[in-house]
Amino acid sequence: MTLRAACVVVGALCWVIAGQRSFALAAPENPAAARPWPPNVVLIVADDLGYADLGVQGSSDVHTPHIDSLAHAGARLTNAYVTAPVCSPSRAGFMTGRYQQRFGHELNTGPFPPPQVGLPTSEGTIANVLRDRGYYTGAVGKWHLGTTDQFHPMRRGFNDFFGFLSGSRSYVSMQSDDPKPLLRGFRPVTESGYLTHVFTREAVAFIQRHGTKRPFFLYVAYTAPHLPMQATQGDLERFAHVEPERRRKLAAMVAAMDDGVGEILAKLRELEIEDNTIVIFTSDNGGLPRNATRNDPLRGTKGQLYEGGIRVPLLMQWKARLPQALTYDQPVIMLDLLPTLAAAAGKEVPRDADIDGVNLLPHLLDNREDPPHETLYWRYGDQWAIRRGEWKLVGGSDGFAQLFNLSQDIGENVDLSSREPPKVAELKALYNQWNAQLVPPSWSPEDGAAE
Repeated sequence: MTLRAACVVVGALCWVIAGQRSFALAAPENPAAARPWPPNVVLIVADDLGYADLGVQGSSDVHTPHIDSLAHAGARLTNAYVTAPVCSPSRAGFMTGRYQQRFGHELNTGPFPPPQVGLPTSEGTIANVLRDRGYYTGAVGKWHLGTTDQFHPMRRGFNDFFGFLSGSRSYVSMQSDDPKPLLRGFRPVTESGYLTHVFTREAVAFIQRHGTKRPFFLYVAYTAPHLPMQATQGDLERFAHVEPERRRKLAAMVAAMDDGVGEILAKLRELEIEDNTIVIFTSDNGGLPRNATRNDPLRGTKGQLYEGGIRVPLLMQWKARLPQALTYDQPVIMLDLLPTLAAAAGKEVPRDADIDGVNLLPHLLDNREDPPHETLYWRYGDQWAIRRGEWKLVGGSDGFAQLFNLSQDIGENVDLSSREPPKVAELKALYNQWNAQLVPPSWSPEDGAAE
C-alpha cells in the first residue's frame, strides 16, 4: 500500500466517524485542563541556514537564544541530514517521508517553473497524514513545491495557507500584484513591514485560533536567511559590531527569525499548551557563502553533497515526553519526520506504506544505541553520496569517488579511497542497488534553475 493510499483509507474512516471525533476534540472550558488529544506539532524550517549559525551550534556572533532553548529543553540531533542540498527537493523529501528521487522531484524548481513542475499529486504529505488523524493543519511561509493550483498547499493536506508558492522573494516589498505575491489561501494580498515579522504574526495567530480547540499541525517555513540579504535597521543595529557587512545582515536576518520562534513559544506558553506541543527547528539545506553563512566545521555548501550541503541543525522539544538537554548522535534524515509525527499522533504509518523514514521516538525516548538507519543515500543530478556507519562515499558522473571516515574527519579533509578500496567497492555496490530503484528527474536543470 502506498502512503497516499493509506492516507485515503484513513481519511475515509475519519469521515465516517467525524461526528464522534468532533465531540472528542471539543475544547474544554478551561484551556489549561488536561487535553485528551495527541500533541500539537510546530515544524519550523529555516532557509539556507549555515550549520554553525546558531548559538547552540557554536556561533559566537549570531545570537539565537529562543531557538537554542529548544535544545536545552529537548533534544539536539547532531547527525541530521536533508535529502538534497537545495530547497525544493529537500522539502519534497521531508514532506512525503520518501526519497524524492523515487518520484522524480530530484532537481530544484526555478522562480517561474512550468505548470507541470511540482510535488507530484500522487504523493501524500505530513499534512495529509496528520489531518487524517484529526489535526487542523496550517502552513505559513515558503512553499516551493509547485506554483500552479494542483500543487497549492491547500490541495496537499493543509486547511490554511499564508505565504508564497515559489522559492524566494523580497522581504520588504509585498504588493498583491507582485510576480510572486503573498497569498492568503488562494487570494493575493498586500502586506507592509518585514516578511519574517509577517510570517511570525501569522503563525502566532494560527496558534491563537486553534491552540485550545483541537490538535494542530503548523508548518512555519521562514525564508531567512535566503537571499536577498535584507534586514531591518533595528536588527542591523543589534549587530553593529559584526563584520563584514554581509555577515552583519546575516546575523540580523537570523535574529529576526529567532525573535519569531520566541513569539511562537510564548504563545504556546500563554495558552498552556507548550508541554504537549512538539516543536521542531531545522533548515532545508546547508548555508551558502554568498549570504555569509558558516557551515563550520563541515566541508561544502548548499548545492553540494559534502556535509556542509546536507547536514543541518535539528532541534526537537516535547516537554511532556522528551528528556531535557538530550544530545543524540546517531545519523537521522528528515524523511523520519513523517513517521515520527504520525506515531506521536497515536497511529504509526503502516509497515507496508511506501516510505523511507523511520519513527525516531523509540530512539530518542530511550536514547538507544542502535542507529535508526543502517545506510543513507543521496543523488542530486550528477552528484551522489552514501553514508553507512562512520563511512561516507561522495562521487560524481565522472566516476571519481572520495571516501571519508566521518568519526575521525567530520570536515571531509582526508580522502581515504586509495587506502580502502574494499570499502569503496562495498559502498558503491550499495549505492548502485539503491539507485536502481529510482526514476529519472521529472524536469530538466533549466526548468529547475536555482532560486
